[in-house]
Amino acid sequence: MKTTTQIKKNPSAKTFLDHLDELRGKLLISFIAFVGFSVIFSFFTDPFLKHMTKPVGQLIYTSPADAFFAQIMIALLGGFILTLPILLFQVWSFVAEGLKENESRYVLAYAPASAVLFVLGGAFAYFITIPFALKFLLGFSNDYIVPMITVNSYVSFIVTLVLAFGVVFELPLVLMFLTKIGIATPAFLTQKRRHAFIIILIVSAVITPPDVVTQIIMAGPLMVLYEIGILVSKMVYREKMLRENMP
Repeated sequence: MKTTTQIKKNPSAKTFLDHLDELRGKLLISFIAFVGFSVIFSFFTDPFLKHMTKPVGQLIYTSPADAFFAQIMIALLGGFILTLPILLFQVWSFVAEGLKENESRYVLAYAPASAVLFVLGGAFAYFITIPFALKFLLGFSNDYIVPMITVNSYVSFIVTLVLAFGVVFELPLVLMFLTKIGIATPAFLTQKRRHAFIIILIVSAVITPPDVVTQIIMAGPLMVLYEIGILVSKMVYREKMLRENMP
């Protein structure tokens, strides 16, 4: 019988269907946790919605089901954030099985770091980016242009930005991981900076609401995160070179 270590060193010991079945099991665990947390969070959506609407006051809804779906959206967002540590651990542990033993150690350590960065990104969006964007965008109203914001569009706006910022805050960790396993180097990341910034602008346009202000608000921090990723990559690369050159 092969040991776990032997299997890890020989990825071909498992067939594609075996890996697919294992991935399905890990995703199923995450999905069950997501449903459970979402149901629990649904009992606490009212105070969150009340806090979310402070910058704009009262919201309106134009369909009988709009308020219900807004509550569901908030519950799903809360459920996703609470499920995140479980989901990331399942995904990273699956990725670790296809890597070398020294590489898989780093992967399992990245799961909690990924969760922390996602929460930081979501918090940055909710407490800094969204209030600034709302203040700027609503500043164009006057006596004859009055904002009448629907609850669905407002909640969608917030949920989209919170999730988007949570994802993009993973960038330094991703660049660090790619440097660790030898796919990227600081020189490569620096050389491709211009291309990266173009991709950042495109990504910001795709994942944010369709207004230029929000896209710029997302692109700015993302460019800063890329620069932070280069600095982290340099530290990791330097440490890696020192370790490899040790007698």
